[in-house]
Amino acid sequence: MNLEYKTYKLEFAFDARTSRGKMKEREIWLLQLDVEGRKGIGEVAPLQGLSVEKIKEIPSHLEELKKRLVTLEMREDREGCFDLAKELSEEFPSVRCGLEMVLLDVLNGGNQNYFDSSFTQGSPIPINGLIWMNDKTSMIDQIDEKIDTDFKCVKVKVGALDFSEELSVIKYLRSKSDDLIIRLDANGGFPTNEALINLKKLSEFDIHSIEQPIMVGQPEAMAFLAQKGSIPIALDEELFGKPSRIQKIELLDSIVPQYIVLKPSLLGGFAETMEWIELADDRGIGWWITSALESSLGLSAIAQFTGSARKGDLHQGLGTGRIYKNNFESKMSLKGEKLIWNPEAGPITF
Repeated sequence: MNLEYKTYKLEFAFDARTSRGKMKEREIWLLQLDVEGRKGIGEVAPLQGLSVEKIKEIPSHLEELKKRLVTLEMREDREGCFDLAKELSEEFPSVRCGLEMVLLDVLNGGNQNYFDSSFTQGSPIPINGLIWMNDKTSMIDQIDEKIDTDFKCVKVKVGALDFSEELSVIKYLRSKSDDLIIRLDANGGFPTNEALINLKKLSEFDIHSIEQPIMVGQPEAMAFLAQKGSIPIALDEELFGKPSRIQKIELLDSIVPQYIVLKPSLLGGFAETMEWIELADDRGIGWWITSALESSLGLSAIAQFTGSARKGDLHQGLGTGRIYKNNFESKMSLKGEKLIWNPEAGPITF
């Protein structure tokens, strides 16, 4: 198996702000695996400030993988591909996800067909509309655009502005419709000693859930919010760096969240995500799948996987990649709040 890789810098079309600061660009690595003429393409997409791996070590790790893969044989089933990716890159979650992608692409004949699912067969996926952190006027403009585009579920980044300003934005959003599903994402931005009060004030606007209200590593405080808080809690960053099944079980059983948010690129790929889904289902914990600012390539793989895994009618947290000025051609388009597969779009070339 012959592996090639190269870096690519995605440029945001705007200053993307969260409670962790601004982003103007992000670096990804594109992978190409050649197995006796069968070629697969994948994406390694770590996220600075969130990924548990040492991002600066990814290039040397990829070079090591290149040498190791030459000596190995292709696995000819999905579970074998997952096992090989874990064996080679368990300590690098985003690389493991990229390896799963290239292996699955080779296995399925190329053309970036990673998962056969209802999505690729024509069933659209409803997604939430994301309101990026910005000044109040800009956020209200974003809200108007999402409502005009007929989104039924809107997710707002909170935790970075003055809290009274954020309350004002949420109040405006709720005024647009009593039936609108409102999700919040704090990215750990609320001070632990203020979180319960903040949730109480936000609950006046009938909030569906809030992702990661406080910083990770405070299981007792998070469990308290999940039990006593007035808004359902969705764990996000809290899931990262939990590679073993026992660690996952301990986290879910100690905090008992109402929801978990699943980002395959940051969790270690699709096999890890499937294990989180299994454990959540066993405990009656809701979940949805979210992209993490990947290129059109990574977004396509995650959307295909979501189509094969999702249950019920919960809105997913996927995107189309339009946030970047220099993204690749997408195999997906958006009609209202529905993400639609476009099989006629050509594959991304390495």
